[in-house]
Amino acid sequence: MKSLVAAFCLLLVAVPVAAETVNVKVGVLREAHSRETLSILDIPAADDTLAGALLGVADNNTTGKFTNQTFEAIDAKLDEGDDVVAAFDSLIEKGALFIIADLSPERLLAASNRAKSKGALLFNVSAADDRLREEDCRTNVIHVAPTRSMLADGLAQYLVWKQWRRWLMIKGSHPKDELLAQAFRNSAKKFGAKIVEERVYEDTGGGRRSDSGSVQTQRQMPLLTQNAPAYDVLIAADESEVFGGYLPYRTWDPRPVAGSAGLMPTNWGPAHEQWGALQLQNRFIQTFRRLMNARDNAAWLAMRMIGEAATRTASNDVEKLRLYMLGKDFSIAAFKGVRLTLRPWNQQLRQPILLSDGRMVVSVSPQEGFLHQTSELDTLGVDQPETKCRLK
Repeated sequence: MKSLVAAFCLLLVAVPVAAETVNVKVGVLREAHSRETLSILDIPAADDTLAGALLGVADNNTTGKFTNQTFEAIDAKLDEGDDVVAAFDSLIEKGALFIIADLSPERLLAASNRAKSKGALLFNVSAADDRLREEDCRTNVIHVAPTRSMLADGLAQYLVWKQWRRWLMIKGSHPKDELLAQAFRNSAKKFGAKIVEERVYEDTGGGRRSDSGSVQTQRQMPLLTQNAPAYDVLIAADESEVFGGYLPYRTWDPRPVAGSAGLMPTNWGPAHEQWGALQLQNRFIQTFRRLMNARDNAAWLAMRMIGEAATRTASNDVEKLRLYMLGKDFSIAAFKGVRLTLRPWNQQLRQPILLSDGRMVVSVSPQEGFLHQTSELDTLGVDQPETKCRLK
């Protein structure tokens, strides 16, 4: 214990201390997520995303006692028809120039457009669209959530490492299901897997849980998956959460399921406990009486990134903190085995991808043997030579 205290004191000696108290206000701009989930275990909590930000505030203020800084989270929750620009403006009026954004791609871009004239910086903690980091990338948006391509690559590396190279893919009928399916196609091509056939599950409407009794589902899923070419693993591309959860143990052939069900790639899961993650999980449970999900963790991480940059620069200036986070001296500990940094070409956070079955973390990508000349984390997602991003 004495050695830990000594190390912490040495760390503080190297950190600049603000002459006057510096207050950092962070808005949490979040939209309500659908309660129509396949499993009642996945129904979002009322404080979804916000809880992670609040835990990050508490962590930042622990250090802030020594550096003369205070941190505050200001919540703004949107209902379906609410105006995101009006909610954004309300946060600006309260002094929040850093915004943790749990928004759809369209709302995120609308908030980014508004932020240009306000000098604000957004942290995307949920939107996985690659275009937000590529052709629609923005200087005032930092991406904490991983992209679909990062998630798909993380899963693909493990399946290839296991020599499960032949995939049967079933995708949903919604646009974002197609985006996820395209990410899996790209990953298969990138790492040498083969999609032997694609099938579509048509969403005919109805309740996610009430209209899907076990008898009906038990009859549907075998029919959906029968008479397929030989395959090693079934890939579900069901970001809309319509059918994927019904596939495990119900396929015609006895095969593992991965993607949107079965073995799922994610930035965080409540089963993750390696590299000290258990202490973060325990603190979250003790404070909020529930498990930490991926959005909670991304919001916590965004708040910690703000806190780390503010501490190192002894400032709350938006542009100064952004440039520091993009610089070579910045990194953030995230209980994932390595310190995380930002890709300067599109402001995406590099990070390992967890592969979880919901109860355990089965593996973590990047996998052994997938090498990169700069960072093995850059084997996940679009790399700099392929980027379409021109920050503006």
